[in-house]
Amino acid sequence: MRATVLILAAGMGSRYGGLKQVAPVGPDGETLMDYAVFDAIRAGFDRIVFVIRRDFAEAFRRDVAARYANRIAVDYAYQEMDDLPAGFAPPPGREKPWGTAHAVRAAREVIREPFAVINADDFYGRDAYAQLAAFFTTAATGGDRAHFAMVGYTLRATLSEHGAVARGVCRTDASGMLADVTEMTQLVAAGSGAENRPADGPVVRLTGDEPVSMNFWGFTPRLFAHLDALFPEWLRLHGAGAKDEWYIPAVVAGLVRSGLADVRVLRTDGVWQGLTYRAERPSVAARLSRFADAGDYPRPLWN
Repeated sequence: MRATVLILAAGMGSRYGGLKQVAPVGPDGETLMDYAVFDAIRAGFDRIVFVIRRDFAEAFRRDVAARYANRIAVDYAYQEMDDLPAGFAPPPGREKPWGTAHAVRAAREVIREPFAVINADDFYGRDAYAQLAAFFTTAATGGDRAHFAMVGYTLRATLSEHGAVARGVCRTDASGMLADVTEMTQLVAAGSGAENRPADGPVVRLTGDEPVSMNFWGFTPRLFAHLDALFPEWLRLHGAGAKDEWYIPAVVAGLVRSGLADVRVLRTDGVWQGLTYRAERPSVAARLSRFADAGDYPRPLWN
């Protein structure tokens, strides 16, 4: 199978307090990115592309990516603040990256095959990679619409006891296709369910059973043409802001509503783990140790 995993590794963990992409959490010092690459390889993906910033590219290649060089093909794309369509420029004082859709767009000259998109600081579990690899081997490639996929986790299982989290809450049709995605950025546990508690809007109550996007997507290169077409309009509406971000779930939802793409939601009961907050590190490390003890992952991960 020719398929790539695009790993979004350009962001700093503002709430976590540092580069969580390189935080050791496994029983033998593995990072969450190590587990991502390991699971991708055993699912059959044959290339990794890292989206990084140029200002730490040399250190990233030396200290992080070098350990994968003899295991899988490795390439790079660079998310840069001034990588904008003609006629646009970053507003004065803007320091925050333009968001996940902009990060994916940064790989438009590097990827020519089906590709997964994941966060560098998330653990998605073996099943997620296996399901997406299977989707790529059977998905239709022609027609007027692009055919994409998304791995859907259960909202309740992705909440944090240490604070609010952001999730793309999904609505599916009777056949399991994505109907819509709503980005909710202040989700907290509430009884057996969840609530989104934005500072400037009404509280939204949820059952907790809803499928959510954890930014694990399956795309074809047709996505890049859509990103190039949509980015200028987004910039006209939001480009003057200092903190507005262009999110992949919002792009996908728009493509679905307009009939330009369909998205198969691949539901998984696999465990998702993330490091949104530094206080989550002990519980993530403990669970990874249990996985190793159960034989799900070798010790050390890279023999």
